[in-house]
Amino acid sequence: MASILICATPAHGHVAPLLAVATELVRRGDRVRFLTGRRFADAVAATGAGFCPLPDEADFDDRTIDADHPRRAGLTGPAVFRHDFREIFLRPALSQYRLLRSLIEAEPVTVVLAEPLFIGAIALVLRDRADRPVVIGAGILPLGLTSRDTAPFGLGIPPMRGVLGRLRNRVLTVVAQRIVFRALHRECSRTLEPVTGRGLPVFFMDWQVLADGLAQFTVPGFEYPRSDLPPTVRFIGPVARSPRPDTPLPDWWDELSGQRRVILVTQGTVANADPGQLAGPAMAGLAGEDALVVVTTGGADVRRLPHPLPDNVRVAPFLPFELLLPRVDVLVTNGGYGGVHFALRHGVPMVVAGATEDKAEVSARVVWSGAGVGLGTNTPEPAAVARAVRTVLRDPGYARAAERLAAEIAAAPGVAGLAEMIDAASAARQRDRAASTVDGRSSPR
Repeated sequence: MASILICATPAHGHVAPLLAVATELVRRGDRVRFLTGRRFADAVAATGAGFCPLPDEADFDDRTIDADHPRRAGLTGPAVFRHDFREIFLRPALSQYRLLRSLIEAEPVTVVLAEPLFIGAIALVLRDRADRPVVIGAGILPLGLTSRDTAPFGLGIPPMRGVLGRLRNRVLTVVAQRIVFRALHRECSRTLEPVTGRGLPVFFMDWQVLADGLAQFTVPGFEYPRSDLPPTVRFIGPVARSPRPDTPLPDWWDELSGQRRVILVTQGTVANADPGQLAGPAMAGLAGEDALVVVTTGGADVRRLPHPLPDNVRVAPFLPFELLLPRVDVLVTNGGYGGVHFALRHGVPMVVAGATEDKAEVSARVVWSGAGVGLGTNTPEPAAVARAVRTVLRDPGYARAAERLAAEIAAAPGVAGLAEMIDAASAARQRDRAASTVDGRSSPR
């Protein structure tokens, strides 16, 4: 039995997949604690894991980020990434780390599992290996490791083969790391130096290569191929999420009988405050289609949607996706990593409108994999949504690509693969410590 400490930034998209991980690790008999924001206390308790709250200075509510950070308004591209990394993820890093250390000292920890934007984990990784637990990265975002075969993370640029492609990637990487994000890298390094005693040995976005392993929550078919992929990276597939057991079926559920095509529209459970970004344009653009348009608001008040509703639109705050997706022909989404994978699990092709945060990278991978069409904006025009949906419906290649990914996901190990990584890394650490004790080189501190 391992003692595992899961660390997640208090944002829904970061916490949700790790709740599924916690559930399965508890089920196999591991001692699991979960460090994140207070609003997830009940959700953590439901997994059977112990809840460890972040200190107030490291806690926040991702549902109110725009209101809490007014300077964020109007920022786009690298500017919004720089703002979010500095103000939301980097500022609490030392508080995260200090609490992390106190939890480790209070109770033995075999493995720390940390997602990429839990920056306090970087300081832990930089400690001497004998003075820390095994650290495994949880790849809840598209893989962002620097590679000669890919453009820098965040640009949403798909791979280009051959010498020209590698030259392009090299130039873009130099520009990104030495110009665009140079100051941010230095700030991250200076912030952590008081507890690490040294600067970052790699670009700050690459810190997980220093960990004992990286479990990427996708399949190779949905990630760009890299000839220089570190051997510590393993694709385990998306982790399963349990459907909401208390989600009632709406009174129009019987209309999903297969008589009409079904188009599902969602802005997720966080970026849903303004339905005018995607839900509204999708409803308007698809109003004349011979299809049933199902809109879920992710918990937001359905009265926020533009009214009156078109005749072919049906709405609900929440829907049981496990039951709904097998009936869906096309998903229109803003590109959350977890939601996209949930659709791909069911072989559903999609239209993706995400263009900020990690959504630009998710959208680019949807297009690259052949599983859908990207709109390249957070706020598409109604006509653009309608054209994209018609394209996906008319060309069976999109559905075939989604079905190929569904088969790959079905064959992936999921949390069982992560458990194997935990066991292997823990066993290797025990062997190293035993060997260092026997030959007298050093002893664990």
